[in-house]
Amino acid sequence: FLPQVVKSARVMKSAVAHLVPYIEEEKRQLEAAGGDVKPRGKIVIATVKGDVHDIGKNIVSVVLQCNNYEVVNMGVMVPAQDILKKAKEEGADIIGLSGLITPSLEEMQHVAAEMQRDEYFSQRRTPLLIGGATTSRVHTAVKISPHYEGPVVYVPDASRSVGVCSELLSDERAAAFIAELKADIEKTRALHASKKQTPLVSLSAARANKAQVDFSRKAPPPRFTGRRVLKNLDLAELARYIDWGPFFQTWDLAGPYPAILDDEIVGTEARKVFADAQVLLKKIIDGRWLQAHAVFGLYPAAPEHDDDIAIYADEARTLKLMTWHGLRMQSERPVVDGVKRPNRALADFVAPEGDHIGLFAVTAGLGVDKKEAEFLAVHDDYSAIMLKALADRLAEAAAEWLHERVRREFWGYAADEQLGNEQLIAEQYRGIRPAPGYPACPDHLPKRPLFELLVPEEIGMGLTDSLAMTPAASVSGFYLAHPDAAYFNVGRIGDDQLRDWAARNGLDEAAARRALAPQLG
Repeated sequence: FLPQVVKSARVMKSAVAHLVPYIEEEKRQLEAAGGDVKPRGKIVIATVKGDVHDIGKNIVSVVLQCNNYEVVNMGVMVPAQDILKKAKEEGADIIGLSGLITPSLEEMQHVAAEMQRDEYFSQRRTPLLIGGATTSRVHTAVKISPHYEGPVVYVPDASRSVGVCSELLSDERAAAFIAELKADIEKTRALHASKKQTPLVSLSAARANKAQVDFSRKAPPPRFTGRRVLKNLDLAELARYIDWGPFFQTWDLAGPYPAILDDEIVGTEARKVFADAQVLLKKIIDGRWLQAHAVFGLYPAAPEHDDDIAIYADEARTLKLMTWHGLRMQSERPVVDGVKRPNRALADFVAPEGDHIGLFAVTAGLGVDKKEAEFLAVHDDYSAIMLKALADRLAEAAAEWLHERVRREFWGYAADEQLGNEQLIAEQYRGIRPAPGYPACPDHLPKRPLFELLVPEEIGMGLTDSLAMTPAASVSGFYLAHPDAAYFNVGRIGDDQLRDWAARNGLDEAAARRALAPQLG
């Protein structure tokens, strides 16, 4: 199991650090005698430009090192040219790319294209590995692989990385593996091209079929409007709101929490890693290793241009603060029990008059870098990765905690709400908390005006060029309070909506296509 491998790295790295002077001397003697000193393989890995997420990449790095590969881990937000330059300097046998947010997919395509343009890589056919939460076998085959003639391999999780590298670097098996890979890519492309897609309706037809909402049931006005900052959130309090399910996914342990703790296959390992998490979480809380802060705002709002939400400074709605440009479902909707399902947009849940909206940004990542460096200095990759995984959980917990306070106290539309953590995780509360980059709001562009309005820089947050939030353990989004508000998947959109959305955002069509690439099929 993955946690066992990462734990073993501490012992391995400590031993290697002690033995390095002796190993280097032995290498020099062997080279002097005309011998050949060659590691199993050298791999340069990086999180691509604009992306700050690296837990998965760091796990891959450790797993490969434990299997006798030399790994050059370049960190996060690494530009394409820097990756290629380092790969040349190191004589890398393989390049690995990682990313979490959807804009990183385009950056991976750019790296692949640059490798093809550079004869050093195109002639050597240096393999390119692709991994990360937003990547997939289909996207790698259809969108990334066409840019580079060398092997482009989608690696779904850390445990597969060793086998893939072993095959690619084997004198006996590489040719067959690459031929099989190319055949699989062609098959995936053909299946993707032939896949019957749900037909689209025109944007005007989709708007005519918007969700019908009873606005007599809209939330009452919030108890105040404007912006508020909450600093130094109580980590012990936040810990009670943690959703542990994604934590186990970080360690490639599959199953819902808490059932995973008793799973026949992974239960024993799940209980061990969970116990380790509790120990480290207590140290984080008692030692105040991390800081958690939040900023949020409650403002008058109204729908605009069918799919957008205008946010105002005043109840008279004369001073507009920002516009959240939304997307609408455009696929042909089914008829259920004689009723056609709506083509939803989030703007459908905001009343034309007298309604409000919330915005928020939270982080629990302040202090992570310092503590991570301390762990890595003593070769403790397991604790370094565990720290980041827990910081992510605390950030999501902070978002859950803040949303509850908004519903019950700051906005106050659910003052009598009494829900346990399981009910909160199951989203059994009134209203929703959509976030940019997720299915109901798939583009990341709303983060820019959200940051301009809330100024999360005051609590230590920032945005990269690709709209990833820093620190990595951060969350931002919106609050919609209508009881009928629901999550949905925008899915594929047509060129008419693309052009309309581009015009509303003040973008040219090419920029809009890049921003909405996943919605264009």
